[in-house]
Amino acid sequence: MYKFWRFVLNMQTLSVSEFRAHASEMLDLVERGETVRILRHGKPVAELVPVAPGAAEAQPAWKRPVEPVRYSRPPSRTGAQLIVDEREQGW
Repeated sequence: MYKFWRFVLNMQTLSVSEFRAHASEMLDLVERGETVRILRHGKPVAELVPVAPGAAEAQPAWKRPVEPVRYSRPPSRTGAQLIVDEREQGW
């Protein structure tokens, strides 16, 4: 356990090879609120920290609901007729 300012942090420190052998166990520790520091050749290269409680999950654009396009056509014309008319008029 490390004391950092006024907070007490539980931190596991292990080498990359140990992390690879026990990755799921380390993720369980992080889920419980602990921090895991990973060392390569005795030097820290990464820290696994729990997700902040207020962190909003960003949703990719392709997962957001799409509002359908609304188009009203004159009742006397079909969609095909409107396309032909637009082609004849040009852009």
